Amino acid sequence: MLVVRSLRPDRVSFCASSFIVNNLGSKFVEPPVLDMNAVVEDSSTKTPLIFVLSTGVDPTSGLLQLAENSGMANRFHALSLGQGQAPIATRMIKEGVREGKWVYLANCHLSLSWMPQLDKLVEQLQVEQPHPDFRLWLSSSPNPEFPISILQAGIKMTTEPPKGLRANLKRLYQLVTDQQFSQCKKPEKYKKLLFSLCFFHSILLERRKFLQLGWNIPYGFNDSDFEVSENLLSIYLDEYEDTPWEALKFLIAGVNYGGHVTDDFDRRLLNSYINQMFSEEAISTAFFKLSSLPTYYIPKDGPIQSYREYINLLPTVDDPKAFGQHPNADISSQIIETRTLFDTLLSLKPQVSVTLGVSQEDKVLEMAADVLRRIPPNIDYDNTAKLLSLDPSPLNVVLLQEIQRYNALLEKIRFSLINLEKGIKGLVVMSADLEEIFTCINDGRVPPVWAKVYASQKPLGAWTRDLVLRIEQFEKWALTAHPPTIFWMSGFTFPTGFLTAILQTTARQNSIAVDSLSWEFAVSTTDDSMLLGMGPPKDGVYIKGLFLEGAGWNKKDSCLIEAAPMQLVCPMPTIHLKPTDKKKSSKGMYPCPCYYYGNRDGSFIVTVDLKSGAEVADSWTKRGTALLMSLDS
Repeated sequence: MLVVRSLRPDRVSFCASSFIVNNLGSKFVEPPVLDMNAVVEDSSTKTPLIFVLSTGVDPTSGLLQLAENSGMANRFHALSLGQGQAPIATRMIKEGVREGKWVYLANCHLSLSWMPQLDKLVEQLQVEQPHPDFRLWLSSSPNPEFPISILQAGIKMTTEPPKGLRANLKRLYQLVTDQQFSQCKKPEKYKKLLFSLCFFHSILLERRKFLQLGWNIPYGFNDSDFEVSENLLSIYLDEYEDTPWEALKFLIAGVNYGGHVTDDFDRRLLNSYINQMFSEEAISTAFFKLSSLPTYYIPKDGPIQSYREYINLLPTVDDPKAFGQHPNADISSQIIETRTLFDTLLSLKPQVSVTLGVSQEDKVLEMAADVLRRIPPNIDYDNTAKLLSLDPSPLNVVLLQEIQRYNALLEKIRFSLINLEKGIKGLVVMSADLEEIFTCINDGRVPPVWAKVYASQKPLGAWTRDLVLRIEQFEKWALTAHPPTIFWMSGFTFPTGFLTAILQTTARQNSIAVDSLSWEFAVSTTDDSMLLGMGPPKDGVYIKGLFLEGAGWNKKDSCLIEAAPMQLVCPMPTIHLKPTDKKKSSKGMYPCPCYYYGNRDGSFIVTVDLKSGAEVADSWTKRGTALLMSLDS
């Protein structure tokens, strides 16, 4: 496993699963099937039954079915918790205890302020004699504020969401009853679009496995979204002679599923899928393809059983191409999964000193001394401010702000490392902050107190080397009092401020409003040495240091191409950012988002228009193609 970890980190999880199966047995890697009847038999009136919610799974329908089978349908009361629901929930529990009802309180994580009161009600159950038929059902997402005493007193259950397109399609077609399937007045349209809707729902759920290449922010799409969309589909097909495509697409993707989506680029992806799957071709074309693979298509018209039989023939392991993804996307997500696994293992490691060999304290002292030795001295802010005082241009203001931030960071690093050394030697008290710094350095992570100046996911060694390069760029700029010909944009703590300064400079030069300017992008086809020889551009700036994720780059034709196998990121050539007040043509272009680092949630910087090459822009949207300013290593 150590060899696999070193050579192919994307294969560590498979290797770990094989190791567990060979040494402990397969039952330790296969989730057991939840038998609700057995759970009821094992429970008592004093035992709360708790569903630990996982994304994409709603236990409500299964619980309703269980109540019906147990003869409790008329005495089953459910309530979704939230603001103002606490008094109703309290009354329902007291009535249930007295009259022998099943009480289901869903989404306890949305009413955390009421949880202490629920804790007391559960405590009372232990001393009271409730009606023998009474059961208290709870559901909650994992939350540290959920009362531990309720968890200890109750029976915990969780249902893992089905994995794979086949399993999701199979489950959705089990939710659709024969009556639902045949009640629409336009059965031919309904059956085809129902399959499109099921595939659409399954794709949205399963994209999560690609992590940042799937969604910028993971969303909790659930069965309710599908049920409402199916209902809308049936009603609109019945009401209108011509299929109202725009209304259907807006209500399903824009309102129903789109209600979860908060990121603009995730919304663009959602619209890309709905436009592909809900179109006139989906109805008029026989065996309409739902992906680039020939395996996934809308089957021929028939009874509901024929659709279920077709789903059973689908592959159990999904090809990334089914999602419009590149095979490299699997590798990227598996590497991140491995990193998370090892971070979790590190967090469980006992924090004790080693008696044999090098102790933790000696190791941390050595690493701290190495960081202190590597980091450069502060940049001379006062002298730089004096040099630039005659030219208060927006770029010079940005330079002074960056110097202030980096000087503050360097001072914080020195102060904390010197105090840490004193704390280890017993000369000062080890505060909570010093303990945290000690643990982070021991684990090779950047202490959070250092990471506040700029965002980064690099380990400590790579972060220190990166910091030295950042300081070098601004130190050289400060010494010469001239901006570099090519800016390393990743070196800025606040790149948005840098981009705004360029727009302000152009606006002042041309006497136009800054908010009327947009960006024009030209990716260089020549080497940096030639650009350096020619000097700075007349308008805008040259920037370097960006990386392309989810695609490759054709330097000759200056356009996007398919990434080579195992090529997870591709270094981008220098880009000319030119402010312009003219409207740009989006034909043949892919609006590529640029993020600060791999974790895209909240790290958006700017949208860069890149030539889409042989593929249409939607293809790169489905691949999650983006520019990154900083890598994780």
